[in-house]
Amino acid sequence: MELNSVKDVDVLVAGAGPTGLVLACDLARRGVRALVVERADGLFPGSRGKGIQPRTLEVFDDLGVLDAIRAHGGSYPVGVIWQDGERRGEHRMFDEVPPTEDAPYAGPWMVPQWRTQEILLARLRELGGDVVFGRELTGLAQDTDGVTAAFATGAPVRARYAVAADGGRSTVRRLLGIGMTGETVDPNPTLVADVRITGLDRDNLHVFPAADGTGFLVIWPLAGVEDFQLVANFEDPSAVPDLSLDGIRKLVATRTHLAPDTVTEVRWASDFRPRAAMADRFRDGRVFLAGDAAHVHSPAGGQGLNTSVQDAYNLGWKLGAVLRGGADEALLDSYEEERLPIAAQMLGLSTKVHRGEVGRGAETRQLGLGYRDLSLTVETRDGLPEEALRAGDRAPDGRRGDVRLFDVFRGPHWTLLAVGTEAELPELPLPTVRIPAYEAYGTGVFLVRPDGYVGWAGTTAEGLSDHIARLGL
Repeated sequence: MELNSVKDVDVLVAGAGPTGLVLACDLARRGVRALVVERADGLFPGSRGKGIQPRTLEVFDDLGVLDAIRAHGGSYPVGVIWQDGERRGEHRMFDEVPPTEDAPYAGPWMVPQWRTQEILLARLRELGGDVVFGRELTGLAQDTDGVTAAFATGAPVRARYAVAADGGRSTVRRLLGIGMTGETVDPNPTLVADVRITGLDRDNLHVFPAADGTGFLVIWPLAGVEDFQLVANFEDPSAVPDLSLDGIRKLVATRTHLAPDTVTEVRWASDFRPRAAMADRFRDGRVFLAGDAAHVHSPAGGQGLNTSVQDAYNLGWKLGAVLRGGADEALLDSYEEERLPIAAQMLGLSTKVHRGEVGRGAETRQLGLGYRDLSLTVETRDGLPEEALRAGDRAPDGRRGDVRLFDVFRGPHWTLLAVGTEAELPELPLPTVRIPAYEAYGTGVFLVRPDGYVGWAGTTAEGLSDHIARLGL
């Protein structure tokens, strides 16, 4: 696609990382004209965001890319702790949890970030969209009807809305004058690199603690490829990691029992200082911030990419409802209302995991996150037990007879679900399903949002029509 040929679109998405690609896929299947622009000449080449949490796997199921993600990834292996060239113990990165009927994707799945982006881009192209590479956004102007974006080369683009998905150093956020508030999680630099290496098995991740217990070097076998990911921290805040092949060979030889020439190739390398920061707001008029442009995490908790995907998934259906579904523009106010507190919560979790204050337990899987007691959520039942599913919670999977709920939910639509009740239901232009009583839901009537959360719940359907009218359905 040539940028010079594009004059007007519904949504301009700046950035072709996981956030921008997920958003573009979701908009494309809703018939929304979205243009993704990326200043680089291609997709991000590294493995950095390699951990895909169960809630994100559910999103990928809905978007039609789960099979490819599963085929090109793998589960996290058991860690081996090395000392003086000998295996001295084991380390499990995540708590092991078996799949259940209501949560079929139990643990994190490892896929190099570059591969995830390739899969999402292929899906976007299947849906009729694409990315324009090598286009650097340099200016942004808003008025009451839309946004005009200027570029270092090529014609300007006019869009009704724009989304900043252009990373932690977001140009769009800077142009809008939105600040980032946060802290340095670790003042010491961390190096991450994709390498080819010999002398280590691919059945384990390999942990090399420093002799004094203050540092670490970890070498991960990346699922689906021949590469390993190497992660090392440095104890000196003034250190400047050497990203060259010779530098990484020296690092490996110094911190492990391996010889320098066991590192045969460096395919990508970067260094950073872990920090946690969040944008002061997620919206400025017709422009929205999502992903790393809105929040930057320590990678320790495996939450950055996953929280970013959830941002896009939340925003996509709302933009689609306004642009194609006739919903009031006020619906878009709920994006910041719902996502900003979640981002703050996940930032806190990432920082605690980095500092060793909590483990990588149930919270990191993101299945328990939700939107209770917010403006789009209506719970009409009283006296529910503490463990009961409520409006605002994630809608669980399950199978009753020939009906699998995730199959029913899959797609850009809402779903009306009656569980264990013969209550009369309104006739609506959306899938309506009745199933017997199911412990994960209890009994009642549930309106499930396009992003897989319960938006309305009641013992009967009384009051549901008013809620639906408010949403423009």
